[in-house]
Amino acid sequence: MAEPRRNAKDGRPDGSSGGRQAEREGVRRGAEEGAGPDAGDGVGEGTGEEAGEDVARLWAEVTATARRTVADGLVVGTSGNVSARLGDLVLVTPSGVPYDRLTPADLTGVDLAGRRVLGTLVPTSELPMHLAVYRTTDARAVVHTHAVHATAVSTLVPELPLVHYMAAALGGPVRVAPYAPYGTDELAGNMLRALAGRSGCLLRNHGTVTYGATLDQAYDRTAQLEWMCRLWLTASSVPGLTPSLLTEAQVAEAGERLKGYGQRR
Repeated sequence: MAEPRRNAKDGRPDGSSGGRQAEREGVRRGAEEGAGPDAGDGVGEGTGEEAGEDVARLWAEVTATARRTVADGLVVGTSGNVSARLGDLVLVTPSGVPYDRLTPADLTGVDLAGRRVLGTLVPTSELPMHLAVYRTTDARAVVHTHAVHATAVSTLVPELPLVHYMAAALGGPVRVAPYAPYGTDELAGNMLRALAGRSGCLLRNHGTVTYGATLDQAYDRTAQLEWMCRLWLTASSVPGLTPSLLTEAQVAEAGERLKGYGQRR
């Protein structure tokens, strides 16, 4: 996909500081006037100003999560992408922009058909995967990474071996979606089949996709998936020994126990 024209001085989208301020105001006004979420599901109800604040707050969470993927070594450069849904609006990281340089002026939003409704930057090339998840699940956030250990595992097996019970947190054995070129509907379809009954999968020779009810949950699932892949690679690399694996029944039992894990309000 074509990248937006860049400023020769700093590589950011072209425009003066005054233009960027105008863009910020345009983003705010657009959200307040209804470019944001559909009020039918209870999101964005109230004043236009409140809707604009919801969009701005969620965009800040999207950019913070994207930066976290870099800080934690799950992506390099501008690989991977992050999105979050608010009603019928999907906020998504733009294509080719370093995450540490994203600002409120770079807010990028599309509808569920992929039409850009907020911002001027081109959305991530992996938009078909994000939208496929939102159209077929109750996801509110999606995280895609090129995590090293997970990508390595994707080249070796059709499914991550059940080396740890935390596979239950993703719905069961984690499948590997067959390879297809990035950014294609074919890849999105392969991913959906691998995600059936799961909240995360591997993409062969590519990376990971996880989703959740919040950005924190989607990110935590990504981190758990990368950790399990690293664990299996580490255990299976010991000469002369083979890792013991859990059964699907044992993982399912762990899943039931995990439902009661943590604090209760």
